[in-house]
Amino acid sequence: MRTPDLSLRPRLAGRPVLLVVLTAMAWLPAPAVAAAASRPNVLFIAADDLRVDLGCYGSPEALTPNLDALARRGVLFERAYCQQAVCNPSRASILTGRRPDTLRVWDLRRHFRETFPQLVTLPQHFKAHGYTTVGLGKLFHNQSGAKPPFPFNDPPSWSEPPAFSDGPHWADWVEEDGGAPKGKGGAVQRLDVPDEAYLDGRIAGAAVRRLGELARDGNPFFLGVGFWKPHLPFNAPRRYWDLYDRARIRPPAAASMPKGAPALAGHTWNELRGYGGMPKNGPLSTEQIAELRHGYLACVSFLDAQVGKVLRELARLGLEGNTLVVFWSDHGFHLGEHDLWGKTANYELDTRVPLIFAGPGVAAGGRALGLAELLDVYPTLVEASALPAAAGTEGRSLLAQLRDPAAPGKRLAVSQHPRPSYGNQPTHMGYTLRSAEHRYVEWRELAAGAIVARELYDHRSDPAETVNRIDDPALAAVVRAFATEAARIIANGGARPSPRP
Repeated sequence: MRTPDLSLRPRLAGRPVLLVVLTAMAWLPAPAVAAAASRPNVLFIAADDLRVDLGCYGSPEALTPNLDALARRGVLFERAYCQQAVCNPSRASILTGRRPDTLRVWDLRRHFRETFPQLVTLPQHFKAHGYTTVGLGKLFHNQSGAKPPFPFNDPPSWSEPPAFSDGPHWADWVEEDGGAPKGKGGAVQRLDVPDEAYLDGRIAGAAVRRLGELARDGNPFFLGVGFWKPHLPFNAPRRYWDLYDRARIRPPAAASMPKGAPALAGHTWNELRGYGGMPKNGPLSTEQIAELRHGYLACVSFLDAQVGKVLRELARLGLEGNTLVVFWSDHGFHLGEHDLWGKTANYELDTRVPLIFAGPGVAAGGRALGLAELLDVYPTLVEASALPAAAGTEGRSLLAQLRDPAAPGKRLAVSQHPRPSYGNQPTHMGYTLRSAEHRYVEWRELAAGAIVARELYDHRSDPAETVNRIDDPALAAVVRAFATEAARIIANGGARPSPRP
């Protein structure tokens, strides 16, 4: 059996591509106004906890006409993956173009500027080259109360103070007595209220207004619009719930952990259990499962409607032809599959994300099958906007796939997650390598670096990842190739979490 080629080195037409490392650039000078005026605008739209439950990704349930329309006029990446399936590390990674181990960011509390205070983020790079950069909503992590000099919404990235960027998700709640939330409420809410009753409705309105102002200004812009849905709590106006018949919503497929999976692979879904009405331990009832899956779909359609408002205004203003649009989610989400709720695992449902590009130079209606990573977005937007390359980014531009979706992607996408997931100092790190046909996971004890468990899933026969085939003799060559590649990746870039200062 031929050992599969799992090299991360890009290839073109069968020939290796020389990788050039740029080292001279840290802070970037502003360009001449004339050069900036001809560059495309960027509309950078983020979702939170959105897995590939979209009509354009083949979901049989989700109603997402606006994102489906965006995919029809651009390129949809079928196999895009985040670098860690939790908010802060994933967002730090895409917005800096660096992996969690490089940034030393693995949890919800550490800011990347603690390690790299002079690092140039994606919007900051555009700002340094003459763009007006505006941040609305959740783009970086939403940790409230972060103290200077490192607020989580990262003021150096923006031309003006970011808005709608801070606070806990549970506070996005409608109190029927008109008061402010006094604490974390239930996991779902279904009220007959306008879109603006919730944060994403207000963010969409602000984005529409700001687009008009940016159009009148005439300067090239980078507008980041970060929606908070479909993150818990699953609260959306009633009309979005009413789009779905609960009796027709399917229960979770593969509702137990994969056969042969190590204990480290799972978690106790503490995020969901922290909401009112959810059991503090043990399983959910059949009714609770149905309600949560219904609420998630309602929030997906609510999100889609807000994206549609922004995209329609972009078109109405005549900006569509000169604006690069990218839509992405920070990670996926389990809705009872594998007996998991939430993110923070290394499986396909956690790590695979929607990624759609549209705009000038992007093939219409393309579907890119090659592997991609979220940290590739930074170099892609920079190259597509004809800006100088940024120093130190670890992603690879996807521009070739935007022009020709059949162009080859990466050989591997790499994600990771620590255990424990929240709170305490991690003792183990799980690294997962996704190829076109397999997922390999390696769990390492951090103090000594010893491998304590491994997983292998064959997506050719088991796309739901139900059986760990790490000990299957028929896949021994595949396992050896992955193990060799994982050892190289971890030795070259893996870092062990250190105690917090």
